[in-house]
Amino acid sequence: MNNADELETTILKAKKGNQIAFSRLLDMFWNDVYGFQLKRTENENDSEDITIQTFSKAFDKIHTYNDKYVFKTWLITISKNIHIDLVRKRKKSLLDSRSNSEVITSVLDVAPTMEDQLIQEQNLADLLRDIKKLKPHYQEIINLRYFQELSYADIATALNEPMNNVKVKLLRAKKLLLEIIKNRK
Repeated sequence: MNNADELETTILKAKKGNQIAFSRLLDMFWNDVYGFQLKRTENENDSEDITIQTFSKAFDKIHTYNDKYVFKTWLITISKNIHIDLVRKRKKSLLDSRSNSEVITSVLDVAPTMEDQLIQEQNLADLLRDIKKLKPHYQEIINLRYFQELSYADIATALNEPMNNVKVKLLRAKKLLLEIIKNRK
């Protein structure tokens, strides 16, 4: 099976809600989207936030993806639009400083993944040392999920972020933490 067939299969699985397929797509295209945004924004935090929002929106709207188009191009287009919206929102917020709070509905958390299990099996002292190597916002989301044992909805409320952003951030934080753990062994 070539890369194009593998990608097509992964996208089909993602359209059916397969979490592993989502994770694989995130792995395959994270650097492309992040790199694109880093060139546009010249800001690591904005680039990371926009990339997280891109995957969150893409996973929400994966059923609308048309395979006549290149998947990476579809992601980059979503990313570009999110950046444009962010710039508009910042300009507007300078003019209008009122804030909106998003209503968050509770959704059942998914079953523990392999990453969850590996993270939970680590020696606490080693794990805490590894968590400290993550960026602060990843440390925070790992803390809320695994030490305070909050649901996705509760984390979204605590961080004042959409639930999908929380899910993607947590997925990314777990992957980065897993890399740190593997490199330590």
